Amino acid sequence: MKVYKFGGASVKSAEGIRNILRIVSGVEDNLFVVVSAMGKTTNAMEVVLEHFMKTDKAEALIKLQEVELYHEDIIRELFLKPENGLNAVKPLFHELTTYINYGLADDYDRCYDFLVSYGEVISTSIVSAFLVESNIENRWLDMRKLLVTDSNFREANVRMDESSFRLKAAANFDGNRIYIGQGFIGSNINGDPTTLGREGSDYTAAVVGNLLDADSVSIWKDVPGILNADPRIFENTILIPELTYLDAVELAFSGAQIIHPKTIKPLENKGIPLYVRPFGSPSEAGSVIKATTANPIDIPVLILRKNLVLITIRPRDFSFVLEDSLSKAFAVFNKHRLKISLIQSSAISISVCVDNSRYLKAALDELSSDFRVSYNTDLELLTIRGTNDRIISETTSDRTIMLSQRTRRIARFLLKMEN
Repeated sequence: MKVYKFGGASVKSAEGIRNILRIVSGVEDNLFVVVSAMGKTTNAMEVVLEHFMKTDKAEALIKLQEVELYHEDIIRELFLKPENGLNAVKPLFHELTTYINYGLADDYDRCYDFLVSYGEVISTSIVSAFLVESNIENRWLDMRKLLVTDSNFREANVRMDESSFRLKAAANFDGNRIYIGQGFIGSNINGDPTTLGREGSDYTAAVVGNLLDADSVSIWKDVPGILNADPRIFENTILIPELTYLDAVELAFSGAQIIHPKTIKPLENKGIPLYVRPFGSPSEAGSVIKATTANPIDIPVLILRKNLVLITIRPRDFSFVLEDSLSKAFAVFNKHRLKISLIQSSAISISVCVDNSRYLKAALDELSSDFRVSYNTDLELLTIRGTNDRIISETTSDRTIMLSQRTRRIARFLLKMEN
């Protein structure tokens, strides 16, 4: 049994969905297919949510209609009988319209998970219906009823034991060879929809692979595989054919966008290989992440994370900051969901690099109650794994370096973003 995951770029158009058909139809094994929301639907649904939270229901409905028209255009181009696709999604948009008209805009994170999770439900409904029209029988599953999570809305964690019972009962491959399920979403024990964090569909695929004891998990991307750098930023990138789980965790933690940070652990726990394969060239091998590799990575790997903030805090009384202030400060960062990607400390200060999220202002306000706080915005973090002086010179010359760290094999530079 295999797990295939297709991201938003794979299903952003009718041609992309036809390519999914070509890939799936060539698989003889039992198959669980995880699909993300189409194209930029998640971003579009976030705009709907913003208007809903402002109680501007009229504008929210206008933006929702734009989302619906986008999907209808794809359906009309994709299906021989468009009503097959339209009938699958009309009830879903009706549910969203009802929620916007009568729902209560109270808790942002809870409302986010209810509204935004529909992107995946809609996309999988279209993919499933198209496969049926194309004579590929499959069973559509609602992962909101199968993956049980905690109530950490927008960044929920899957409860593996409870989810295992539900998922194995629903996807037992008795009478069905192909199942279609959503990435990114689940629900807590009360049935409230939750999401697993941005790009959480990779995590969903890994969880499904773990719970169903898959032979492998394949994530289909619009790149040849795992490259040593983002080709949109750096020139002359090189394919890395194989990595260990440890390599992948290090790269994900540093900000590599190719793999979601939480994806590796469920696979490593059961020794399931993870393939990253090119969606546009399905016959190519791509890259594989597994327990051991024949050769270590012997080329530099460059990772650039953008839109970061450097926060420096100092005790008001000039006491040694590491004595008792460290736990207090990090409790605030955790409370406000600020992900720390770099830490540096001195006798009386701590500097941390975090994402510039919607929770930043509240965190700064709370920190200011106990500390003197300063911060810089519009920064980017460059991580070089397998560093050398030449690469450092090539990538940081003529750049303003706010902070740097270097070990035997890794160098990290916090830089002012270029205009």
